[in-house]
Amino acid sequence: MRHLRIDRPGDRAEAARRIAAGAMIATAFGNFYALVAEPSPDSLRRVNHAKGRPADQVGSVTTTPERLSLMFDWQRLPPGADTAALHALMAELTALGPIGFRGPAAGTLPPHLTQAATSQVVVPGTRCPSNAFFAEAMDELGTDHLYITSANRSRHLTGRDEEPAHWTAVGIAADFAHLDDFTVLAHADEQAARALHPRHLPMSVTLASFHGAPGVLTVERHGSLHVDDVRDIAARHGHTVELAASARHRLPLRTYVHPTGRGCGRITG
Repeated sequence: MRHLRIDRPGDRAEAARRIAAGAMIATAFGNFYALVAEPSPDSLRRVNHAKGRPADQVGSVTTTPERLSLMFDWQRLPPGADTAALHALMAELTALGPIGFRGPAAGTLPPHLTQAATSQVVVPGTRCPSNAFFAEAMDELGTDHLYITSANRSRHLTGRDEEPAHWTAVGIAADFAHLDDFTVLAHADEQAARALHPRHLPMSVTLASFHGAPGVLTVERHGSLHVDDVRDIAARHGHTVELAASARHRLPLRTYVHPTGRGCGRITG
């Protein structure tokens, strides 16, 4: 297992080369961690196998803020949709921190990274240094997106109802210690990364879709950013927010325990 740092240009370059060579990278992502890999079908199957998921489970994509709009087909939005307001809304949410969007998939995205002609795009927020890493990895691959998934073993493997994402490098490394080619690209300071995103809990992102009724943002997963913050930002751009049934309960937050049995890393919010 290789341990690198997201704040070191040489480490980011090495991680980008590893991505291009087919490796799975656990990377700093906003205030927690995510797993990224090159976006081929073979890569998706390898990562799914490592996580304990069904081999062909559809993946999500990530990209840099500058390329975010390229992940969607804006022509397939319903009549009356205000695309300018949506762009501004998404930009404000992305500037705040890690977030996910679901909308009509761009035709350039492959079928194994889309579902029902929609793409799920997860980004770390504009302040995260992982954007520089993603840009380097995409340059190595000659693409505008990467495959991304949650930094954990799958609930299909662990048997839990929900398997929270990791927000420590030690935690994610322990889950995948059996993989010889596994690389962790860690935060320089995990506490500082969390402090940089005070409105976000260190867990999988809140996911919002925008391809339903015009003027409506649907929260499909209530994760790191509280839905009340999403409502406030959406309202500034002329949108209301609805909660899908899947978002009625917020995701659980991972907690860590010292070998002594004392709880550590408990966060509330």
